[in-house]
Parts: sequence; C-alpha cells; structure tokens
Amino acid sequence: MDIRLPNEQAVLARMRGTQDRIADAITTFAGTMRFVYLHALWFAVWITFNEGLFGTSAVWDPYPFGLLTMIVSLEAIFLSTFVMVSQNRQAIRETVRADLDFETNIRSEVWSAHMGHVLGISAEQVEQDVRTLLAQNRAKMNDSEPIPTTHRSID
Repeated sequence: MDIRLPNEQAVLARMRGTQDRIADAITTFAGTMRFVYLHALWFAVWITFNEGLFGTSAVWDPYPFGLLTMIVSLEAIFLSTFVMVSQNRQAIRETVRADLDFETNIRSEVWSAHMGHVLGISAEQVEQDVRTLLAQNRAKMNDSEPIPTTHRSID
C-alpha cells in the first residue's frame, strides 16, 4: 500500500501563476536594502540635475520637482498593491499549510486510536490524561497555579 500525503510546496506551486511570480519578485526586491540604495541614488541624481548643478539646460523638473513627486506617488501606489497581492498569497499559503496540518493531525489521531485499540489501551484514560496535561500547560502559560489532578503515567 502506497500512502502519499500532499506536499505543501507542490500544492502551492500548482496555485502560483505568472502574475503571482512577478508580484512576488517585485515585492521581494522592494524589501531589500539594494532597493533603498538605488532609490537614494536616483533621488540624489534627480535633485542634483534639477537644481541646475550641471547647467540650466540639464534641468527637466525644476523645484518643487512635480514630476518626481508624481513618479514617486505612482510607484508607492503600485508597490503597496504588490505588497497586498503578496500578503494575500501568504494568507493562501497559511490556509494550505493549516489544511495540510489538520489532515496530518487527523491521520495521526486515527492511526493512534487504531494502535491504542490493538494494544488494549483505554482511549478514555488517554483522553483524560491529555486534558490534564493541557490544563496544566495552560495554567503554566497563564502564570497561574496548575489545577491539582491525579495523573496516571503512561508507560
């Protein structure tokens, strides 16, 4: 019997189109220091030329740099859209992961129940032990005193 579990990467790859790849590539580049340095250089060159430091014939967007402002605004609109597209894709990835994790957990629970039955282990006692351990763990996480319970060790 060959049991094959879904591969998260394969599921996500089938869902990813060309537009998604482009959006991810742009968002990945926009989130780097290289992007910041490139823009700092671009702004410096733009302002240097348009302040007339290379002569008035080199000025194409005089102060207050209306064209630069429009270009930067358009870039901000597109970059924010690409970021939202990537965030939506990340939410889809998280949903796929959660679904696959849920499926794996169900498989594990069913296998454990079958193995426990074959080994003659009481499912009710195991469940009680699990609830006790979960309650103790929650109490520790909440910095409160654990609820005293009797705990039967499973050996």
